[in-house]
Amino acid sequence: MSTLNSFTGQAYQPQEDKFFDDGREVALLHFIYNHPKLSDMRGNPQRVLDAIDEYGKTKKYLMNVGEHKSKIVVDLIKAVKPRTMVELGGYVGYSAIAFGAAFKEAGGTEYYSLEYNPEFGAVIASLIDLAGLHDVVRVEIGPASSSLRRLHAEGTLKKIDLMFLDHVKPLYTPDLKLCEELGLVGVGSVLAADNVVKPGNPPYLEYVRSTAEQKREALQRNTGLSLNQFSGSKNNGWKPSNGEKVDESEAHGNPNLIYVSRLVEGWEPSGVPDAIEITRCTGSLE
Repeated sequence: MSTLNSFTGQAYQPQEDKFFDDGREVALLHFIYNHPKLSDMRGNPQRVLDAIDEYGKTKKYLMNVGEHKSKIVVDLIKAVKPRTMVELGGYVGYSAIAFGAAFKEAGGTEYYSLEYNPEFGAVIASLIDLAGLHDVVRVEIGPASSSLRRLHAEGTLKKIDLMFLDHVKPLYTPDLKLCEELGLVGVGSVLAADNVVKPGNPPYLEYVRSTAEQKREALQRNTGLSLNQFSGSKNNGWKPSNGEKVDESEAHGNPNLIYVSRLVEGWEPSGVPDAIEITRCTGSLE
């Protein structure tokens, strides 16, 4: 586990009880397209990220990965040099812009941003175009599991080199298992999972930190996902909403895959400590 340095820079506005899907995402678009420095943003991913951060710092909180934690994944992209990358949960496109730019520079060709909410997806597509990344970043609308199945069935998506998980927290484990079953995640794949400290994701951490033998035993016991493992009584945005479902029976995955996992500490853009779990698939018992 890495050592967490002090938070530096200006934090986002405080996170409210209701902190997304209340009009702020479209308000962000108006803020950017009416910005006096709009011309400087065209074809410049960093300038677009700066404008998103400016909104989060001066207007309303945005549930982005933020500049501090995004550096963890950008460094990972530089090291892995993935040809194909998938993110589960795109929100307003902050991660797709930050990672898409690094991905393109590292020689990547296909970056898929999977977003459930069609309005958020439209925001992502607009800002991706503004940043000049439309040639490598593709936005897919719908439940992540449906998009993954469709892209796989079409033959468009055959192998995921690097996957960033940042959607509804109880979906991390079942969607990873789906990727395993489809053969999208296998030996050589790398995973980066956000928000494993805030708000936390015990089932996911248990899964990627388990040995192949432990996963086989759990599968034999038919231990499914329990939403009771996710704490918090308020509608804090980490549980499914607006029709998005969690199938507690979930996919079985491939328990034979061997993972090596580590926690890298970082900061939420609001200045709250969090971490990203980085996991590498190093082998298989098959």
